[in-house]
Amino acid sequence: MKLRINRKSAFLLSLSLITGSAYSQVPGDEDKEMFNQARQRDERAIDVAKTGWWTESMKRHEQRMQWWREAKFGMFVHWGLYSMPEGEWKGKVVSGYAEHLMRKEKISRAAYLELAHEFNPLKFNAEEWILNAKKAGMHYFIVTAKHHDGFALFDSGVSDFDVIDQTPFKRDPMAELAAAAKKHGMKFGFYYSHAFDWEHPDAPGNDWEYQNPGGDRLIGGANWFDNHPEWLPKAVKYVDQKAIPQIKELIRKYHPDILWFDTPHKLPLSENLRILQAIRETDPDIVVNGRLARSTSGNFGDYLNTGDRPAELRTVAGDWEAIPTTNESYGYSKHDNSHKPAKFFIQLLANAASRGGNILLNIGPKGDGSFDQKDSRILDSIGSWMKTNSVAIFGTERSALPIQSWGVVTQKEQRLYLHVFEWPEDGKLVLAGLKTAVDAAYLIADESETKLNIKRLNSSDLSIDVPAVAPDGSDAVLVLELKAPVKAEGTRLLSVRNTNRLLAFDASLHGKGFGFGDGKTDRYFVDGWKSKTQSLSWDFRTPQPAEYQVLIKYLSAATAGGTYLLQLGDFKKELSVIIQKTGVVTQDIGTIKLNKGAAQLKIAPLQVPGNEPMKLLEIQLIPLTK
Repeated sequence: MKLRINRKSAFLLSLSLITGSAYSQVPGDEDKEMFNQARQRDERAIDVAKTGWWTESMKRHEQRMQWWREAKFGMFVHWGLYSMPEGEWKGKVVSGYAEHLMRKEKISRAAYLELAHEFNPLKFNAEEWILNAKKAGMHYFIVTAKHHDGFALFDSGVSDFDVIDQTPFKRDPMAELAAAAKKHGMKFGFYYSHAFDWEHPDAPGNDWEYQNPGGDRLIGGANWFDNHPEWLPKAVKYVDQKAIPQIKELIRKYHPDILWFDTPHKLPLSENLRILQAIRETDPDIVVNGRLARSTSGNFGDYLNTGDRPAELRTVAGDWEAIPTTNESYGYSKHDNSHKPAKFFIQLLANAASRGGNILLNIGPKGDGSFDQKDSRILDSIGSWMKTNSVAIFGTERSALPIQSWGVVTQKEQRLYLHVFEWPEDGKLVLAGLKTAVDAAYLIADESETKLNIKRLNSSDLSIDVPAVAPDGSDAVLVLELKAPVKAEGTRLLSVRNTNRLLAFDASLHGKGFGFGDGKTDRYFVDGWKSKTQSLSWDFRTPQPAEYQVLIKYLSAATAGGTYLLQLGDFKKELSVIIQKTGVVTQDIGTIKLNKGAAQLKIAPLQVPGNEPMKLLEIQLIPLTK
């Protein structure tokens, strides 16, 4: 499903065609919606940017983004004072994000400073960290120079709330990491919390000690800077005296390739644009992510950031990046043992590459500077897979082929890489949607490149004979060498053997007002489904007559409900939404017989008594005859 929009056009298009409504802050560990609502102040800042410095800076956009597009896979590191308590405070387990300890436990600046006086990570080895990333196949590295707690893990001349002035460690880990990255050819950059700063009396976020806006209590409202413009000079003072000077410090002292920001909605867009302008004036070649300056009028960063901790990915135009973490917390917590297997991340990386995106995988080192063994095992396993299969990731582009039931496809010039997650039990791998003639097919793990037998089924589909046992249990890759450039048939082919997952993320949306979940486990939904004029549909082809069991998976709540219509060819069924306060509803619709050929499945609300009928995750078509 190739999106035929070039990167620059897609980026500029996003400035005027951002989907969705204006968003505001919500309390908690993270905010799904991070947009600023533009007011007059912001509109003036946008006008100045678009008619001047920002438009000028975009002339270098393609140049500075070249390495990032090639990198594909990076390491994200959340490490700081919050790593020392390991998810505990005063004998109590603190759930959620460990890096939010100060906010969660309402710790004063003075009490938090006591952690700094004990911070002495003698097991920290910058070269080891960089090599761990490199061995896992990662090509860029981003580390928290200053997180929301406001503590600088570098030698700052701007504030003494830093690693040199306050800790017995008396070393600059950011300087050591920058040097190690340069030594080993790793692109390098910093996470800097520009809008949240819980130690600074003028910054947004700390509402337990300073009574400042932007925290969980939402003092002054979600958009406090609009409701109380008289409060804004205080935050401007913080930006002028700490945020911008420290960002310039990082640029001038360590020469990063990329800067990564978050939670922009804690400041008005006008301030975020001032920070971005300062970066562009200091070094116009630094890549800046999409969470510094964005609003309903567009994104002013170099690429888009999609959801945190994703399980499913949504295809978007242009450059984008997702940030999974090995467990659930970004900072280290010894109580979070929810580590996912390496297979999960290998498949996520392949999926992202097939959709034209990057994966920035987070690791939360311990307070002593060492990596958790569980994280190390994940990295080692990814690295082992990369030794054989990296060519199927790096240098590839988003696939022009339709979704495949067994996995995903990446492509590079006249070569396709088939990432098979579900190995065919009958030894026949069906590739759908390829019109181009194939010269050869072989397993990437087979050094002799023994040719596999290929049978053309029709003008769009072919079958490849594969061994009975997959060469890799996570992602077995086949190489197809083509006789000409890729020519694709864009309609997916239903499998008569595997479960067919029609994700809401991959549906065609009809009508206006839709929104999307963040892609986490059980949050890969489409929402904003409030009107009878809205519907979702999936087009597909069936290779032969077959019978399928139909399951619908969705989230519902007390405010959901009503009825909806499921339509597939001549089959129509009206159903009631099942109300369930927590968890995923799996509704069995029954069985349906499909003839060979093209079809469309459509789902639309009929009665919407509450906010929306449901948050739809997916529809599964499970073949009954295999």
